[in-house]
Amino acid sequence: MILFPNAKINLGLCVTDRRADGYHNLRTVMVPVPWCDVLEIVPGRSASTTLTVTGRGVECPMEKNLVIKALRALERRVGDLPPVDIYLEKIIPDGAGLGGGSADATFALKGFNEVLGIGLDDSALEEIAAGVGADCAFFVANRPALCTGIGDKISPIEILQLQGFSIVIAKPRVAAVSTAEAYAGIVPHMPDESPEAILADDIASWRSRLVNDFEASIFVKLPAVEALKQQFYDLGATYASMSGSGAAVYALFATDNMAHDALTHLRECDAFVGHFDNF
Repeated sequence: MILFPNAKINLGLCVTDRRADGYHNLRTVMVPVPWCDVLEIVPGRSASTTLTVTGRGVECPMEKNLVIKALRALERRVGDLPPVDIYLEKIIPDGAGLGGGSADATFALKGFNEVLGIGLDDSALEEIAAGVGADCAFFVANRPALCTGIGDKISPIEILQLQGFSIVIAKPRVAAVSTAEAYAGIVPHMPDESPEAILADDIASWRSRLVNDFEASIFVKLPAVEALKQQFYDLGATYASMSGSGAAVYALFATDNMAHDALTHLRECDAFVGHFDNF
């Protein structure tokens, strides 16, 4: 089975409070975008499960890879499983706030469920995925959703304003952000307006109202990320924002030509361009 785990972006991200368990509650709208890794799962040819990672280098022992963590979480739920051989080609940048590792884990979970004939429904898969990573559960249904709690409470949402817009996503190659580093600069607070309320209004109003709370501290540490956001606005973006805890920035453009033109101006970035009518 070959799967294509896709990235996500955050439309607004509010960190509302710190929990007793050390995690943070947040409020954000996540939207899938088709910047994808490639994941293949086949029956194992030996007595043990294998994982082969190609593409972007990921310095990570096999048992710490989220794909294997998803497999172990599944085994804790259903018991020992037969070995599989897993091939993962990394295309989505790491340390970008795009959820690439989380998508890999959840798509793997869905793939194991099908390849091994386990038969779990989406509700069970979401429960298992939430135990692997905070935003993993989003990728089970993989559709626009309001995400609260630590990102694991998911409510589907329609964002009609995106239809017809093109998107460019870029991550400066010199920039990467760890989750711990990003949260260290956050002062939790309740927003004046919720992201979902702002998203119901005209997209032209988002620039002055739709905020990612991580930007303030990350821009100080990584000026290239702030400069990239400003560059997108200089190139005519209707809305631009850092995604998640960074360091990728996305921009919404009114036409395909504007998006592709913006792409030609980017330097020293890993980048993607797509259209919202296609996903």
